[in-house]
Amino acid sequence: MDDLIRNIAVYALPVLFAITLHEAAHAYVARYFGDNTAYAAGRMTLNPLVHIDLFGTIVIPIALYLTTGFVFGYAKPVPIDFGNLRNPKRDMAWVALAGPGANFIMALMWLVFAVLLVAFGVGEEFPHKVAQAGLFTNLLMFAFNLLPIPPLDGGRVLTSMLPNRLAYKFARIEPYGFFIVLGLIFMNLLTFWVTPVMMLGRMLLQLIASPLTLLLT
Repeated sequence: MDDLIRNIAVYALPVLFAITLHEAAHAYVARYFGDNTAYAAGRMTLNPLVHIDLFGTIVIPIALYLTTGFVFGYAKPVPIDFGNLRNPKRDMAWVALAGPGANFIMALMWLVFAVLLVAFGVGEEFPHKVAQAGLFTNLLMFAFNLLPIPPLDGGRVLTSMLPNRLAYKFARIEPYGFFIVLGLIFMNLLTFWVTPVMMLGRMLLQLIASPLTLLLT
């Protein structure tokens, strides 16, 4: 129980930021491409309370952490009417990529924060753990949401890329996507996607941040 409380203290802020900016990014890009549904519903905001789902954001992640060690959760889905987009099939991909893209940028910011903590000789352990938690959380959300299973963002991107007939058939998987993902988690198969994508993302982040790292160290 003590470990759970310590982990909640370390991960609370990174997770709130990761979820909030992920969902707000979807809303912002949807509005940019012509759909004001999420904006009108008040979802284009950095207020985390608007995006949190009690069951999906709190109950499921804690239950999975205690039973499998893997954390999976979700926020309230951002309402998007793809029919309002200027080019629905193409723009759907950009709206979907906005969420993982926001997580990638946040992961970079947490990495820079971690580098600065070391460079300025911060000895307190807690901020270092929070920085690493922020990096890990956003890389995990980046990789997980790119999984090509609808309704995850990767599934919507793949739907956008497929020819119309195949895209229609593939999109019909969406009602079962949540159960497919849960099945992959419990069979420990999700790591075959998430781990390499996270490693690739981390390598790219380190490459981007390398000039700052070299300058400060």
